[in-house]
Amino acid sequence: MTRRILIIGLGAVALSAAAPGGETRWQGAVPEVVVYASDLPASALSEFAFWNDPASPGGKLVGTPNTGDELDPPPENDPHVTFAVPVRAGAAYRCWIHMKVGAPKGLSQANKFFVQFTGAVDKADKEILKPRSASYLTAQGPAQVGWTWVACDPAGGDPLVRFRTNGEVTVRLQGGAEGVGFDQFLLSPARFLDKAPPEPVVPK
Repeated sequence: MTRRILIIGLGAVALSAAAPGGETRWQGAVPEVVVYASDLPASALSEFAFWNDPASPGGKLVGTPNTGDELDPPPENDPHVTFAVPVRAGAAYRCWIHMKVGAPKGLSQANKFFVQFTGAVDKADKEILKPRSASYLTAQGPAQVGWTWVACDPAGGDPLVRFRTNGEVTVRLQGGAEGVGFDQFLLSPARFLDKAPPEPVVPK
């Protein structure tokens, strides 16, 4: 299966090598990045599964069954999904998940993901959000069952995600509650910095 990573608004982009420390920075339009869960290989899933859903891009979502148990945040290694996305140094991204909130059961509200990235840094260029560390963003949906866009936010501070270098980074989505699912993952440097996408599916 060919993996689709939708990149919106490429435009003309120029490179500059004049950044401090000789680091290459991008100038010009920075693309929106959307990953469709239906395009992920089975090898990307750990204790998650594909479910059919005609309302989802590609007709599928990725989720976990709900037995009513609670899940722990990183560094605990609970059910997760990993995949690579292209990013650009110097850009500030907002992370969104199109989440399927499941029916609550037992200890689970079926509405939470924890999000981590390789290569993410804070404003002081200190590494943060490293997979399997205690640094992560939380995407917590409402109690209402159904589809919704949910922002990935820190416990406090800056919700924007930055990366040290250009190229591919690994995204790790860890289930924060059994019964939760998703069909799209979005990193937005411009269009959706302040507000979630207005439509269920980000348009091409």
